[in-house]
Amino acid sequence: MIKIASVQMVASSDLDTNLCVAQQLIAKAADQHCQLAVLPEYFCLFGKKDRDKLDIQERLGQGPIQDVLASTAQKYGIHIVAGTIPISTDDPNHVLNTTLVFNPAGEIICQYDKIHLFSFSSGGESYDESKVLQAGSKLSSFDINHHDECWRFGLSICYDLRFPEMYRAMGEIDCHILPAAFTYTTGQVHWEILLRARAIENQCYFVASAQGGTHDNGRQTWGHSMIIHPWGEINSVLETGEGIITGELFKAKINDVRNKLPALQHRTIK
Repeated sequence: MIKIASVQMVASSDLDTNLCVAQQLIAKAADQHCQLAVLPEYFCLFGKKDRDKLDIQERLGQGPIQDVLASTAQKYGIHIVAGTIPISTDDPNHVLNTTLVFNPAGEIICQYDKIHLFSFSSGGESYDESKVLQAGSKLSSFDINHHDECWRFGLSICYDLRFPEMYRAMGEIDCHILPAAFTYTTGQVHWEILLRARAIENQCYFVASAQGGTHDNGRQTWGHSMIIHPWGEINSVLETGEGIITGELFKAKINDVRNKLPALQHRTIK
């Protein structure tokens, strides 16, 4: 068994405030004996304009955001899936939207750069992440060994959730992790359905960590951070506001689902 925390935030346009809130919520997860805490997409900055991401960008392996996360992981002896951080590219006008995983020693053990960039336009609501984000190209997963069990976690970010072929391509994963900042508009109709579908299709746990509330830039995010079982049941959910939810993940649950309905073995199109 491994215990995981999904952290929900309502991040602001102030970096220091966001880092402080993230540290407090990670501490809460550690107090509840979690081995891993997941931060949401854009946990460090929910800017007032797209280009604000460029102002806080960091080179991989160096910078104040990464330093805070490394020291927090060390302080509490916990793995941290660090939502997303703007990581520099060779293009001064674009950054990667990157999830970094820190182990309890404060070391970066995995990097995932968001592959699918979100765009949406309806009425007065319009978004286009490609204006400042550069798409990644590689799938990423990582392992945690806990109590003689090896747990494999797959990484994806927000809009990736709409592309089931991405999850299939990762192979058999024990738990998929999704930091997100779903809009209120799309979240209220699609969020839960997509999350549960990905868990059911891949017969694994699914942990989604979201932004959930009205931000100081006027945007509203859907929230509803969730921990979902391999059979599709929702273990826990936090609808709105800042906080954490926790869940215990069991290998026996995964094995039971995969044994009684061996759909992954029945695949003929790969």
